[in-house]
Amino acid sequence: MKSNDWLHGFRHSSPYINAHRGRTVVLTMPGDAIEHRNFINIIHDIALLSSLGVRLVVAFGGRPQIQARLDDAGLESVFSRGLRVTPDNHLPLVMEAIGGLRAYLESQLSMGLVNSPMHNARIRVTSGNYVTAKPVGVLDGVDFGYTGKVRRVDTRGIEQLLELGHIVLLPPLGYSPTGDAFNLSYEDVGSQVAAALQAEKLIVFIDDEGLLEEDGSLIRELSARQASERLNDNAVTGHDAALLKAACDACVKGVRRAHIISYAEDGALLEEMFTRDGSGTLVSGDNYEQIRQARVEDIGGILELIQPLEEQGVLVRRSREMLETEIDRFVVAERDGTIVGCAALYHYPDEGTGELSCFAVDPSYRRAGRGDDILAMVEKLARGQGIHKLFVLTTQTEHWFRERGFLPTDVQDLPGPKLASYNSQRNSKVFYKPL
Repeated sequence: MKSNDWLHGFRHSSPYINAHRGRTVVLTMPGDAIEHRNFINIIHDIALLSSLGVRLVVAFGGRPQIQARLDDAGLESVFSRGLRVTPDNHLPLVMEAIGGLRAYLESQLSMGLVNSPMHNARIRVTSGNYVTAKPVGVLDGVDFGYTGKVRRVDTRGIEQLLELGHIVLLPPLGYSPTGDAFNLSYEDVGSQVAAALQAEKLIVFIDDEGLLEEDGSLIRELSARQASERLNDNAVTGHDAALLKAACDACVKGVRRAHIISYAEDGALLEEMFTRDGSGTLVSGDNYEQIRQARVEDIGGILELIQPLEEQGVLVRRSREMLETEIDRFVVAERDGTIVGCAALYHYPDEGTGELSCFAVDPSYRRAGRGDDILAMVEKLARGQGIHKLFVLTTQTEHWFRERGFLPTDVQDLPGPKLASYNSQRNSKVFYKPL
């Protein structure tokens, strides 16, 4: 029987196609990706994104290619702080390697073979001196020579090209007003350019499927705050740390989302762009932007989220009618139009207390810290209402709340109206947290 999986996927990608049309996406491509056998598929996917109206900037690196060129010349490379030191006699070879990569990328993006995804694409690729650089200087006694960092981005020049439908290709080179060229970190170029353009997304390619935990499992999502904490705790090291810092910096400076995905996995770029959960690690800005006051149109999503928990006896049943009358008490966590978490706050002004109720998070997002962000939002709202103590009734998640500062208390300590409606058959435990 003929499979229609492609049809189902194509139809469900249409909201993302519409959402990304006309938006700016910056891709950062390491030199290792360019040498990988999957690179031709990435080229095809870039062509597809361009044909769908996505405004693309590609910042590429060339570390293995530069290393090969220096090795051929018998020159030894020195690294410090994760950066290559570039003496004046190395710079011509660095520029030669990068120039060759630039020409290769332009040729690949210019393909138009019949029976290939590039047929009739007619992509226009433009590169130029859009990044002004300055020298890194001397750090820890090491003179970095012609290794530099981004000083300024010509956003107007890049925007004009994007408006014309060009793909803008940015090498890891920057130029100074004195006429010098500097060897740059491609991660720095991608992050700084994405921030300067206020891009919708920064896509960071990596050899693994994304950032991994110590046990090898994929880290699906991090807020910029969580990413910064991991970096400060040295939980992420080596080149992964540089990539995560680039993603984090971009989000802090206004890029909505950064995605760390695999260059070795066929279709990872399209999966990240056109499916709800993507393929790698998402780094986002402040999660409060995704957590908001609930609206009447969210009721269907809330019901879909809480009904499985109601059937398991974890949550008290709520009818649609009850949700309609109490929707102003709810906050929701929304991701790409889907409700992935919710909670309600009930105020007992006579006692100066508030109840955290109907707290639910989609199982797929519990490890991403979504529950902590919803709790933080509820606590913020509670303080704004003059609530000094937050309490919660639970039968299943005692330890989760205790780990977050909630203390056990007796049922008799509940506010009068809540005590009167307490269901002794559920035998819920009561915990409170001073605010």
